[in-house]
Amino acid sequence: MAQTYLPTLKQLQYLVALHDSGHFGRAAEACFVTQSTLSAGIRELETLIGVVLVERTRRVVRFTPLGERIVDKARLVLREADELGDMARAAGRPLSGEMRMSVIPTIAPFLLPRILPRLRKEYPDLKLFLREETSSQACEALNHGRADCVLLAMPYACGDVEIAPLFDDALYVAFPRDEPNMRDPAIRPEDIDATRLLMLEDGHCLKDHALAACNRPELRAEATMMGTSLHTMVQMVDNGLGVTMLPAMAVDAGILDHTNVAARPLEAENASRKIALAWRKASPRVEDFRLLAGVLAASR
Repeated sequence: MAQTYLPTLKQLQYLVALHDSGHFGRAAEACFVTQSTLSAGIRELETLIGVVLVERTRRVVRFTPLGERIVDKARLVLREADELGDMARAAGRPLSGEMRMSVIPTIAPFLLPRILPRLRKEYPDLKLFLREETSSQACEALNHGRADCVLLAMPYACGDVEIAPLFDDALYVAFPRDEPNMRDPAIRPEDIDATRLLMLEDGHCLKDHALAACNRPELRAEATMMGTSLHTMVQMVDNGLGVTMLPAMAVDAGILDHTNVAARPLEAENASRKIALAWRKASPRVEDFRLLAGVLAASR
């Protein structure tokens, strides 16, 4: 019987890295090899399976249709290979070894400083690698195996994942202290001037949660979408440029300290977002993630 030669995991890693970066040099850096080593590895893979996967020109790296399909399959194979190691770690001590967690920007700077000291103290063998990404980027990383779990705000369609709700995070309206019509203990959606509303730019789910809670279609049409972070939004409000929406965790963390900005709860139905931890349903580290979810929920 003829011997069958199979692609190596290293060749598949090279192929996926090239697809992600679109550049041989950057892909080689991501794999910690030389460009010639990566290029040779991909050529060996093409020779092995007898088809061209990548069209090479001086300026463009373009994958063939079959190359695109093989990249998708390679991601699955690499993810399964990673989970072999996860299974071994899961059989040992809880929350130990490496774990990659993506966190959205409207959570990371406000919640992580509270939870990381406890994790370091109670689980010293856990090496938690953090990456701050928007919800769409984080969920893509999770589904492609670049992240093990994601800390995000719901509702959000993150794919075929298991979700552990942690706690509700109320929405606040932030405004200059001398802003008229905003002196009540809570702010109603109809009190908000749509032409003065400042929101995070597209890609941040907080914008969608806030607009959905207000239930005023004209806000989406008239609000100014320009902020890249909640800290930037607060600075714009502090300079009298308008009003914005903030999550309670940011207010509690002191984001308004040393500013002339006040915040009041939004008085509306569903005026909150649900903070949750998500992971792939097939992950062998389910018990680790549930334990982590418990720690996160208790750190609120």
